[in-house]
Amino acid sequence: MRITLLAVGLLLAGGISQPLHALPPATIVAPVATAAPVPAHGVVGIIDEAMLSPDYWTSAMAAPDRVLLDTPAIDAQNRRLFELDGSMHDLDKLPARLDGNQVRKWLDDASSRPTTPRWDVEGDEVAVEAIDAMFANTAVQAVPADQATRYGLVVHRTDMRGLPTTMRIFSSRGDTDIDRLQESALFPGTPVVIAHESADGEWLFVISPRYAAWVDKHHVAEGSRAKVLGYTTESPYRIITGGVERTVFTREEPRVSQLQLDMGIRLPLADVPPNKPVNGQHPYAAYVLQMPVRNEDGSLGMAPALLPRRADSAADYLALTPANLVDQGFKFLGERYGWGHAYGTRDCSGFVSEIYRSMGVELPRNTSAQAVSPALEHITFERNDDAAKRKAAVAQLQVGDLVYIPGHVMMVIGHHGGMTYLIHDTHGGRYSGDDGELVSMALNGVVVTPLEPMMFSETESYIDRMTSIVRPHGALRLPSH
Repeated sequence: MRITLLAVGLLLAGGISQPLHALPPATIVAPVATAAPVPAHGVVGIIDEAMLSPDYWTSAMAAPDRVLLDTPAIDAQNRRLFELDGSMHDLDKLPARLDGNQVRKWLDDASSRPTTPRWDVEGDEVAVEAIDAMFANTAVQAVPADQATRYGLVVHRTDMRGLPTTMRIFSSRGDTDIDRLQESALFPGTPVVIAHESADGEWLFVISPRYAAWVDKHHVAEGSRAKVLGYTTESPYRIITGGVERTVFTREEPRVSQLQLDMGIRLPLADVPPNKPVNGQHPYAAYVLQMPVRNEDGSLGMAPALLPRRADSAADYLALTPANLVDQGFKFLGERYGWGHAYGTRDCSGFVSEIYRSMGVELPRNTSAQAVSPALEHITFERNDDAAKRKAAVAQLQVGDLVYIPGHVMMVIGHHGGMTYLIHDTHGGRYSGDDGELVSMALNGVVVTPLEPMMFSETESYIDRMTSIVRPHGALRLPSH
């Protein structure tokens, strides 16, 4: 049996969380084997409607407002992430000129030609010629030997695509939720490096801090390096702490009207007179954001936008506490699952990323990178690791810990009735019925479930298939035996 511990040494004054074995008994309640009840609604383990409220979980915590990592520790961890994790891109450290081989590698990594049939939204097989046209539009042959590094700011929430096309394609006929070309999404104010342009001139291949893929060129405004990177550090600013907020409607400046702003976005405030209308509206009941906009020639401009004071936002990142982790997660409860941030929502890894970003903590984009990041405290599991070791690790789980199985991540919110409870953004879920047969739950959104009864297959539980436990907020230690 082998569990690999990757310690990153969070020995930062005031920032380290206690090791698991040092926590008081009231903080950890070891799960025991129980038969999970199934209420009339069919979701296993959710026996009380109160369990769908964050207060249910925070009220049971011994120290809900304990700061798990302070700001200096978070800043140090974020720096380590960009230094050590190959999935991250420190735009500030990219060279003044991009090497063509590097650009071609980024393009190749973004998407590979499918080896099995793909289906469209109508259930028809996608023709080989259509796929050929998508790859031809990448214009890989047009990548120069080297080029000046160009910068831009995202001006509108935009999908990141594996190929430069809006066409949605699927691995299974009729399953139109999992678009195999949908990679992620970028939010307003995100800095990018513009590495390439599609043959039809409608798409840009961009490098963002957490991902590289194709985006609609109309959602990116190009500016100088200083202006683009400087935007991300301007003060004062607002942090979006709600699940989804929007700027107010404006006819006067439609480029900033009703923009979707997702949790964790950091946007600077505009320097405008407090008694002058902004886009036809007095600003006293709002915060005036300085939003990037795209001019007609594609260049970067700035325009003020109003964020209502009723919107869930803060003057700085929230404190990283158990209560805030749970509260932030529950702000998405019931939101539709969106593979690769489709549908204007998010997927499992995006869900946990947005929660932690609202407290200033950066995570890699995908579960595959999050689960093994050398910058984050984690333990990994091999397929042949025995059940005793897995259950011992589960018994030590804390609020905010991230539990990974192949292709999925879940966040711990507490323990109840001998089971570990999670909040996660999931496409589905299964448990074993009284007859031993798997029962499928069409969850398809942000939900609360227990860990123990969830089944990965007919013979393996989620615990059997755990690949990693990540603690983005402190030191992780396994109990000794």
